[in-house]
Amino acid sequence: MKRKGRFSPKGRALDPQALEEVRALLGDASRQRDLLIEHLHRLNDRYGSLSAARLAALAQEMRLPLAEVYEVATFYHHFEVVKEGPDGKMRPPPALTVRVCDSISCELAGSEALLAKLPSLLGKEIRVLRAPCVGRCEVAPCVVVGQNPIGNATIEAVQKAASSGKTSCEETRYIHFTAYRKQGGYQLIADCLAGKRSRDELTKIMEDSGLRGLGGAGFPAGRKWRIVAAEPEPRLMAVNIDEGEPGTFKDRWFLERDPHRFLEGMLVAAWCAGVSEIYIYLRDEYAGCRSVLERELQSLRADPPCALPPIFLRRGAGAYICGEESAMIESIEGKRGMPRLRPPYVAQVGLFGRPTLEHNMETVYWVREIVEKGAAWFAGQGRNGRKGLRSFSVSGRVKKPGVHVAPAGITVVQLINEYCGGMLDGHEFYGYLPGGASGGILPASKADIALDFDTLQPHGCFIGSAAVVILSNKDKASKAAVNLMKFFHDESCGKCTPCRVGTGKAAALMVERKWNQPLLNELSQAMMDASICGLGQAAPNPALSVMKYFPHEVS
Repeated sequence: MKRKGRFSPKGRALDPQALEEVRALLGDASRQRDLLIEHLHRLNDRYGSLSAARLAALAQEMRLPLAEVYEVATFYHHFEVVKEGPDGKMRPPPALTVRVCDSISCELAGSEALLAKLPSLLGKEIRVLRAPCVGRCEVAPCVVVGQNPIGNATIEAVQKAASSGKTSCEETRYIHFTAYRKQGGYQLIADCLAGKRSRDELTKIMEDSGLRGLGGAGFPAGRKWRIVAAEPEPRLMAVNIDEGEPGTFKDRWFLERDPHRFLEGMLVAAWCAGVSEIYIYLRDEYAGCRSVLERELQSLRADPPCALPPIFLRRGAGAYICGEESAMIESIEGKRGMPRLRPPYVAQVGLFGRPTLEHNMETVYWVREIVEKGAAWFAGQGRNGRKGLRSFSVSGRVKKPGVHVAPAGITVVQLINEYCGGMLDGHEFYGYLPGGASGGILPASKADIALDFDTLQPHGCFIGSAAVVILSNKDKASKAAVNLMKFFHDESCGKCTPCRVGTGKAAALMVERKWNQPLLNELSQAMMDASICGLGQAAPNPALSVMKYFPHEVS
């Protein structure tokens, strides 16, 4: 029997005012599907939160299901989704949020004391939150007031920034477009497009140099160019600057100083692989880098040294998982950053279903210098039988934390003494993280291992993005491991059970004074064997390292 009467569409009724606000804010910007996260940022920046009414209006404008818009908005940490309370009123967050980094380097430097004191001192009108690594480990502890990072933060410095309204990130001094051109910048890519260099020639230089991916995986750069170039057109490129690994800050360091060296290397890599469009994915925490890139890309387009492919700058929204290449691609497409099952690999089916050249920012940063100085120059660097240079992000108990460009294969003791000014006064070297949060923890007795790709695996660790965190006799490796496991649990995308449940269970087991080591070993093996991506597969490394090398702490 047919029902009579008129029917209304299911879901939230559109608020005319919210729809008008969304339309005015977006203006004539495209409503294409992959711009969902960009448009969510526009709303979040303008209103300080994402109300249910505006989310519904955005869904209407983009012709997307409200459920899809909502699931993306709630997936990322930096979107403030607010709902009506029982009384029908909205309760948006305070106008100012202060984020205190609680990741490993900042915890070592005293972030817990800041977290304990700041809420009462700043008052109810300012919200204080814990935040995962903000990529400024060299100035730990770091507190971000709005978008203004306060390095070596003190209570007084945070209060001053909050009360004075200093909530924007100040830019560092860097090499601008004009200065870079005067130094010979963009001559290489101009020569490539003018036919003075060949794709095969440059690709072979990369292969002979031994340059490997510097985001963590270490895949040979030249070989990746050849693989992507052999795939059918059109081909795309995605540059990963999500840099969320605790202890890692090298990409930010280089972007803040010489952004065009990165951009030119990116263009050369894209040309060698026959790429037609480039997407740069930058983590949201790097607000200063974003403004620099926006300005310098505009300068590049206004006075191009040669024909340029379309270059799109996409903004992350606070999700460590988007450092994984396929999760990053999902995010660029405007979706939740959830890793894809492989095969197919992104070189075959990547961004928008096309063959995609995926690179870490630092990998292409080296391209111009390697081409100009020759493959033999780069390959001739190194110690202990290793080749090349590495940019070590060093933090923890050393006198000179920061990014130190050193020979691949250097040992941690050499790195500390030759580049970092030695240990802090009153601290003795106890242990170290050779590869950030997921790279494991080694004791001082293992200080003679060459730091490079493939040298740490026999010891249950890996170098990853070369984030080195130094522990002293005033620290406990087990406490560091707990910090790291909690981070992995918070940042798990939840797609697969071994990672989603395993990290939480492991974190609960590890806060006990005496660890249930048989159960932790069994749980770790399940996570390594069955997790979809590297987050769950590598999350057990710190716990396994502690049980192997620091058993006295957990027995």
